[in-house]
Amino acid sequence: MKKNPRPARRPSQSRPPRERRASSRERRAPDSASDARPLRPLREDLVLQACLEAYGFIRHEGRLADRALDFTLRHKRHLYSNERRAVAERVYGLLRRQRTVDFLLEHAHSDFAHLTTSRQDVLRLATSRIFHGEPTEVVARTSALTREDVAALEALPKAARKLESLPPTKRFPIAASLPDFLAARFREMFGQDAERATEAMNERAQLIVRVNGFKGDREQLRARLAEEGVESFPTPLSPLGLVLDTHTNAFSIQSFREGWFEIQDEGSQLLGLLVDAPPTKVVDACAGAGGKTLQLAVQMKNRGELYALDIDERRIGELRKRARRDGVHNVRTQVIPAQGAEADEALAPLHGKADRVLVDAPCSGTGTFRRKPDARYRLTPEMLDEHVARQKTLLERFSRMVKPGGRLIYGTCSVLREENEAVVEDFLAKHPDFSVRPVTEELGPELGAKVSQGPFLRLAPHLHGTDGFFGAILVRAK
Repeated sequence: MKKNPRPARRPSQSRPPRERRASSRERRAPDSASDARPLRPLREDLVLQACLEAYGFIRHEGRLADRALDFTLRHKRHLYSNERRAVAERVYGLLRRQRTVDFLLEHAHSDFAHLTTSRQDVLRLATSRIFHGEPTEVVARTSALTREDVAALEALPKAARKLESLPPTKRFPIAASLPDFLAARFREMFGQDAERATEAMNERAQLIVRVNGFKGDREQLRARLAEEGVESFPTPLSPLGLVLDTHTNAFSIQSFREGWFEIQDEGSQLLGLLVDAPPTKVVDACAGAGGKTLQLAVQMKNRGELYALDIDERRIGELRKRARRDGVHNVRTQVIPAQGAEADEALAPLHGKADRVLVDAPCSGTGTFRRKPDARYRLTPEMLDEHVARQKTLLERFSRMVKPGGRLIYGTCSVLREENEAVVEDFLAKHPDFSVRPVTEELGPELGAKVSQGPFLRLAPHLHGTDGFFGAILVRAK
C-alpha cells in the first residue's frame, strides 16, 4: 500500500494517513483518575476486549455507535485514558471502512465467511488498524490471531489490488464503504469529485467549538484555553469557531464547565449565521439539544423571545441545562407533539408572528458520516423517502409562523439533493409568497462565495473541512 499524492486515495494504492483528531463523540469516554497519569503502553488484550464489546453492540445488536461506546467505556473503568481513546478510535475507524475491510478479508482469507463472529470481528479490527497505518507485524503480534489469520493480514495488499481492478461502478461503493444506493447518489451529487468527497467523509472530523459571545470573543477564549494548556487555532470559515488541537476531553476543560464554548461543527455555525436573528421574536423549530438555539441567543443579545421547540423532552431538558451554563435568559422551551392536529394546535399561538424561523430538519445525516459512521448502514431508500416527506411537512407547518417580511431558514446536515434543493423547490411551488434570498447577501460576498452553490449554503468535507450542510433563506413577501 504505497503512498499516493493524489487526493482520491484508493485502498491498493495508499493507506489513509493517521487521523488527526477525535470527533466530539469519540472524545466522550469518561474521565478517571488514570487520565492524570503519563501515557502507558497499551494493554492490547484489554483494548481488544473492549473494542469487540462495543463493536458487537453496534453491528450485531443495532445500538448507536456513540451510546455503545459510552456504555462500554463506562463499564471499563480499569482502562487508562490512552486505552479508552484507542478503543474509540479503532471502533470508529472500522465503522468508517467497514465495507472495504470486509471485501479485503473475503479475498485475503479463504474461509472468512465461515469463521465465528468473534473471530471475524478480531480480523476486522486488525485489518482496519493496518488500513489506518499501523505496521502489519505490530498488528499481528497484538491481535490474538491464529497463524492462518496472520497469513490473511499479509495477503491484504493482494486483496487491495483485486479491489482496484474492479470496474469503477463496482469498485466505488466498496472503496467508499457505502451501501450501493448511497454510492449512486454520491456519484450523482459530486460527479468526478465523488471519490474525494467520500474519502474526506471517511476521515475523522476535527474537534470544533463555538465561542459563547456572552463570555467573551474568540481570541479571549483562545487565550483562556492556552492558560489551561489547550492549544487551538481559528476556524477558517466561521468567525465564531476554534479547532482544539488536543486529545483532552473537551467536556473536562474548565472553560467548558463555565460556559465559554459549545462543541459545534463549523458548518452548523454557518447555518446559524444565516438566521441573523433580531432581538424580537425568533423560533428554532427543531431545536434538539440547542446548539444553534444558544448561538441565536447571542445574536439576539439575550433580548426578545427565542422559542426552542422539539418533540423530545430529553433533548429539551439538555438545552435548558446548557442555557443556564451559558448565561442565556431569553429562551422559551416547549415540547411539542410530533404530528397531527395536536401539533398544529400547540403551534397556533405563533402563527404569523415570528421574524425568523429556523427549520434545521431531521434528515439522513449523510453530511455527518465522519462523526456518525454507523448511520450509513442503517439508512435505506425507504427511510430516505420518509425523511423527505417529513421535511416537506415540517417546512409547511413551521412556515405558518413567519410574519410578512420575515424569513424562513431551512437547513439539513445532508448532502443529498432530494433533501435540500428539491424540498425548497417543492415548497416554493406551493408558496409563491416566499422567495429565495441568496446566502451571499447574509454572509457577505467573500465568505458567501466560498460556501455557496447558487443561492444556497452548500458545505462538504472535501471542499470545506466541515460536515456536509445545506442552508436556504426564504423570505415571505410583505
